[in-house]
Amino acid sequence: MQKLARLAISEEGFVFDPASGDSFQVSQTGLEILAGLKNGKDDGEISRWLLEKYEVSMEDALRDVADFIACLKNAGLL
Repeated sequence: MQKLARLAISEEGFVFDPASGDSFQVSQTGLEILAGLKNGKDDGEISRWLLEKYEVSMEDALRDVADFIACLKNAGLL
């Protein structure tokens, strides 16, 4: 979680890691998942929040969150 805390995140979805110098762009959903993770929410809590906000099934919300978390892990941010 320390790695997530150091990220600089703009409202437009630009994410910058000052430790590595890497930057990337995320969607609005990605921003919301990042915010949830930074606030200590688990994947189930984040998925339920996405389910309430968007017209998606719980299965889709869980898969999207899991896929995004996998991308964060692959990038060395989790």
